[in-house]
Amino acid sequence: MKRILVLLGLLILSFSLVSTPTEAKTLLNIIEDGKIVIGVKADYPPWSAINEKSDFEGWEIDLCRKLAEYLFGDPSKVQFVAVTSENRIKLLNSGKIDIIWATMGQTPQRAQEVDFSVPYFESGVRLLAKKGSGINSIYDLSDKKVITIKGTTGAQALAELVPKAKQIKVDTTHEAIQALRNDQGVAFAQDDLLVFTLAMYNPEFEVVGEHFNTTYWGVAVRKGEEDVKAFIDVSLRLMYETGFLQESLKKWWGGWVLDEYLRRIEKVFQER
Repeated sequence: MKRILVLLGLLILSFSLVSTPTEAKTLLNIIEDGKIVIGVKADYPPWSAINEKSDFEGWEIDLCRKLAEYLFGDPSKVQFVAVTSENRIKLLNSGKIDIIWATMGQTPQRAQEVDFSVPYFESGVRLLAKKGSGINSIYDLSDKKVITIKGTTGAQALAELVPKAKQIKVDTTHEAIQALRNDQGVAFAQDDLLVFTLAMYNPEFEVVGEHFNTTYWGVAVRKGEEDVKAFIDVSLRLMYETGFLQESLKKWWGGWVLDEYLRRIEKVFQER
């Protein structure tokens, strides 16, 4: 670990020499602040959520703390800010947070507003519905009400693939589940990772339909902050090569789901 920290220290020094726009924040600025402020999800267990003790926990939270350890030598040098799919880019570009690490799929539209790190995971969209709903495909959703979360890849993909679906857009996962229970929509379209979790803990629901709109997850940084992006890229590669990404995931998952998610990690890193 000491060797890794020394190497990253040298990288920080080299990145500080990179020309950065005056309105952007450099990696040295973050170091001078004494902490890194990261926008994370508060309602996406076990990836990132607030537990009963009001603490953030989950796989992405573990990765954020490891990033702080690489940067400061101390995993506690991180401040978490709860974000939603709709407000996270606004909070980043207004300077309220330093980076976004919030189950964020890389899309061409988002890439116009932020820069992304190398991918560290892959997901797609599936449907959650009440058992016996009769919904078997996204194409059964035409002219029907479907619950989505504002600003998500699920909402965007559904609008493209089934433009006649009538989206009921909410802000949080909790609101989406309540809307589905109350029959405000026939299904909830969201990342397959989340809907599988929701189905496990809510036996009245089941995952239906095909997997669609595969996307890679990345950490988002402000445009022009090349040194911050480069440091995150190197850190993610180190987390993968040292096995930290994989071992942390094992804390939160088991069985065939874990095997599938480990396969996805291998896929995204082996492709690059």
